[in-house]
Amino acid sequence: MVTGVSRYLGGRFAQLLQADPDVARVIGVDVVPPKQDLGDAEFVRADIRNPIIGKVIARADVDTVAHMAVLATPTGAGGRATMKEINVIGTMQLPAACQKAPSVQKLVVKSSTSVYGSSPRDPALFTEDQEPQGLARSGYAKDSVEVDGYVRGFARRRPDVTVSTLRFANFMGPTVRTALTSYFSLPVIPTVLGFDPRIQFVHEHDGLAAMWRATVGEHPGTFNIAGDGVMTLSQAIRRTGHPSMPLPQPAAPFLGQLLRRLGLADFSTEQLRFLAYGRGVDTTRMKEQLGFQPEHGTVEAFEDFLRGQKVRGILSRDNVTAVESRLVDVLTPGASHG
Repeated sequence: MVTGVSRYLGGRFAQLLQADPDVARVIGVDVVPPKQDLGDAEFVRADIRNPIIGKVIARADVDTVAHMAVLATPTGAGGRATMKEINVIGTMQLPAACQKAPSVQKLVVKSSTSVYGSSPRDPALFTEDQEPQGLARSGYAKDSVEVDGYVRGFARRRPDVTVSTLRFANFMGPTVRTALTSYFSLPVIPTVLGFDPRIQFVHEHDGLAAMWRATVGEHPGTFNIAGDGVMTLSQAIRRTGHPSMPLPQPAAPFLGQLLRRLGLADFSTEQLRFLAYGRGVDTTRMKEQLGFQPEHGTVEAFEDFLRGQKVRGILSRDNVTAVESRLVDVLTPGASHG
């Protein structure tokens, strides 16, 4: 059973599983029907916040649950209150339903590296066993911490169930839409004056592949999932070709509110902290214990996003290269001029 199939990543993951010949049956669950075709996967309209999800699991004799219905932005959820209900109450009800179902043998949860937060006191790379330097007080980061807590509690109560928690870096790629893809698509990209954070991405295809590996195999534990390497925010912005607009740190929250109201980007307080302090995670456990090696590094994932979503500003690399080539033609003696 896959939760959150009405959203892009959940729907794509259901497609990926149903195409696997070793997977006999896939049931997709969400409160609204998916816009994308799930193939041979079955869709059941159900709310994971309601205890009725337990009946869905019992009737279908579900052996594996892939929890993809953890939302990162309030706008897509219909507001912060609804987002918190889906993330926290939904994740509280789902393990409770799994606990009562003897058929469940595995629970795989899509979590986030936002559980580590972003602060000036952070280590260069967070390992899975390290605690954040400051407790998350609101938003998606706080939800992610609570989600991980409920999952750990379930693992203690059902030690016979294989529980895998995958903490993903920010998704990036040619198709996925996130707060950061909206941010990097802005015609003028605001930054926090005096800060140039290190950032990591996971390519959307690699993220789905990591979920698939954890779901079809036996890999208990918590894993950071990110592409190799890091890049700074300024490097990423230069690749977009869009100009940046440095703002004093006190002004950043007001800009975030303005972008949300205009529907241009969906930025919460913890996301603005991320744009100031960044975050890096260690992926040794992903490679050695999960046995997963992403095909795309952080820079490659970002370049694929730029190509796939056609983000190319006036200062983009292609435009600059074209101008340089034209200047060489013009300034080279004997060159033909049209």
